[in-house]
Amino acid sequence: MLDVIIALSPALIASFYVFGSYAVVITGVCAAACLFFEWAFEKILKRKNSIGDLSAVVTGLLLAFCLPVGIPLWQAVFGCFVAIVFVKQLFGGFGKNFANPAVTARIALLAAFPASMAAYVRPFLDSSLVTKPFASLSRYDLETLPGVFELEMFIGVHSDYLGEANGLALLIGGAYLLIRRVITWHIPVTFIGTVFVLTAISGSQPVFQVFSGGLLLGALFMATDPVTSPLAKAGHVIFGIGAGILTVVIRFYGTFPEAVSYAILLMNMLVPIINKFGARRAPGGRK
Repeated sequence: MLDVIIALSPALIASFYVFGSYAVVITGVCAAACLFFEWAFEKILKRKNSIGDLSAVVTGLLLAFCLPVGIPLWQAVFGCFVAIVFVKQLFGGFGKNFANPAVTARIALLAAFPASMAAYVRPFLDSSLVTKPFASLSRYDLETLPGVFELEMFIGVHSDYLGEANGLALLIGGAYLLIRRVITWHIPVTFIGTVFVLTAISGSQPVFQVFSGGLLLGALFMATDPVTSPLAKAGHVIFGIGAGILTVVIRFYGTFPEAVSYAILLMNMLVPIINKFGARRAPGGRK
């Protein structure tokens, strides 16, 4: 968990640089709220306190990174409550939840507060964008988008969710997790690669599809959650390809442009089945 926090630090620094101090406020509030709800729930149920494992902090950071900078703080706290109490603790705590808490809380916020979740704030740095890039792409409003190879999309100088805008910072964090062997390459590469290939085949600007809509954050930090992802490497590949296909289908044919969270949640539900196909037989064990 500490390695994940370290890996998310570049994206937090980048969001502060682009969006200002309120980005840090939202992140701090989400981390503190998740810690509080975990401590309070375990206190009420007289469970062993687990806030020292830092998993609640990671959930708070990931949820904060899925929020627009203009969201009211009380709504962000509500999302933290959903993530910790409903998704994590009611299923028994860390290691027993069937879905990623931050992903599920984000979907709940999208359903409960759609206006607030669409309140994209113009970056403090100079940028021509006034809407979220992926929202523009989903409406085929291509004239509002910068050039594919311009730095705006790569370094995050555009309107977006707090931790999703800076592709460079997320890639640095993902590389750190790979070097530390906290995650493996299988899910991120197959997830991102599937989205890139399918959108390239359809002619729908694959570079924008990769650097917008939370794909990097989801593929590197959420889909790789060890609790809600498959056990075997073969299962990781199935999970990544499936999430990539679902992302493209939902983006092209769904109502909401934010498809990554829905894709990860659906694949989380399929993990028990994927584990059966990808399970390895112990030496001398039954086939």
